[in-house]
Amino acid sequence: MMGGLTYKAAGVDIDAQERALARIRQLAKATFTPGVLSEIGAFGGLFTLEPDNPRGAVLVASADGVGTKLQVAQQVGRHDTVGEDLVNHCVNDILVQGARPLFFLDYVATGKLEPQVVVALVEGMARACAAHGCALLGGETAEMPGFYPPGAYDLAGFIVGVAARDRLLDPAGVVAGDLLVALPSSGLHTNGYSLARKVLLENEGLALDSHLPELGCTLAEELLRVHRSYFAALWPLVERGLIKAAAHITGGGIPDNLPRALPPHLGAEVELGSWDEPPVFRLIRRLGQVPEEDMRRTFNLGVGMVLVVEEAKVAEVLMALASQGPGWVLGRVVEGPGVRFVGQRRG
Repeated sequence: MMGGLTYKAAGVDIDAQERALARIRQLAKATFTPGVLSEIGAFGGLFTLEPDNPRGAVLVASADGVGTKLQVAQQVGRHDTVGEDLVNHCVNDILVQGARPLFFLDYVATGKLEPQVVVALVEGMARACAAHGCALLGGETAEMPGFYPPGAYDLAGFIVGVAARDRLLDPAGVVAGDLLVALPSSGLHTNGYSLARKVLLENEGLALDSHLPELGCTLAEELLRVHRSYFAALWPLVERGLIKAAAHITGGGIPDNLPRALPPHLGAEVELGSWDEPPVFRLIRRLGQVPEEDMRRTFNLGVGMVLVVEEAKVAEVLMALASQGPGWVLGRVVEGPGVRFVGQRRG
């Protein structure tokens, strides 16, 4: 394809989403009550029942879906892993605010309810909730014949956690010179599947059950790798006050997510040579001739979470992460907004 395949050509326009979000922020803000502590666009929304108590408990809430990764699950007939994906994604989104999960609710919509499929979805969610000490409190199953094609379903989740108001992770405390510590992803996680499927399945015609030597597994196994939860690795650091802010690298990649963990006047310098991209990203880039900007704004490229840490505490953080990832220094916070990539990508 002339010029390479882009995310927009695969059907997803991130810039259009951002334009819509600007208007949504205005509409949502008009509904805010005194208990709201966050703006629209944070990883998790913050709400307190005690607006005048600076040390009170804060509820942190988030909602998300699994996206077109669901189509891979539906094609291969494996449905329990996407339930784990959903819970882990939501846990990560409130974790970067400094919250631990309390309870989770799910929404499953399908054309014709197949009990064994719904049970498998809930099994995955229950497994992930149990691993986090989080109650699967309830949910909704909607049967919508004529709306979804046979065998198709959608899945969404809603999480509520809690944090001490004076222990929230707050970008306001970040300063130039702070270091960025990255944790690896387990693969694509739950983002970029429209482009990944376009390149690998549609354009290249690869079969999901084909074993690809460069991946060391079948394509289905690679694409269904469970979205990693970072709770076990990060919660001890949150409790010890070792992290200033954090960014969950999801849709929009490092360029769009990392700024959410920084004050508006600061940016980030990311050292490309500090990590090895997992083979699946190199495969997509090569086969789809995907422009580098699209790779960076579509995929996590092997970086699933970024922490902002005071330089004096980085050694302690890396030591604590050694058995959980491990982590590495990705770059640093610099003056001026935006993310700048420096150096050469490995491989």
